[in-house]
Amino acid sequence: MARIKGVDIPNDKRVVISLTYIFGIGKSLAQKICKDAKIDENRRVKDLSEDELNLIRDEVSKHTIEGDLRREVSTNIKTQMEIKSYRGTRHIKGLPVRGQRTGRNCRNCKAHKGPRKVVANKKK
Repeated sequence: MARIKGVDIPNDKRVVISLTYIFGIGKSLAQKICKDAKIDENRRVKDLSEDELNLIRDEVSKHTIEGDLRREVSTNIKTQMEIKSYRGTRHIKGLPVRGQRTGRNCRNCKAHKGPRKVVANKKK
């Protein structure tokens, strides 16, 4: 298996599809990387030489991906939560952030937060 930025990419798939296994690289960015490295998109990873893999690694290193991208996204979310923006409050409450309806849907985002937590013991 070829390793790019600490991620094992599958050998038996096309180069474009294999690159999408890296967090932060979608299909269009993978196509752009192949074009800039002058490598045919339809070739399999196992058919690439070490020099071609190094060209791909150089092109991939020009973009923010994997750990750096995850860190950047999480700090952006934390910043929104700290300044109490609308999106930040939705993140805090565990509700949809991008304008979806919540009355009859939104099961996933409610489920990911787990069961409701008791805030304080009320006297009866």
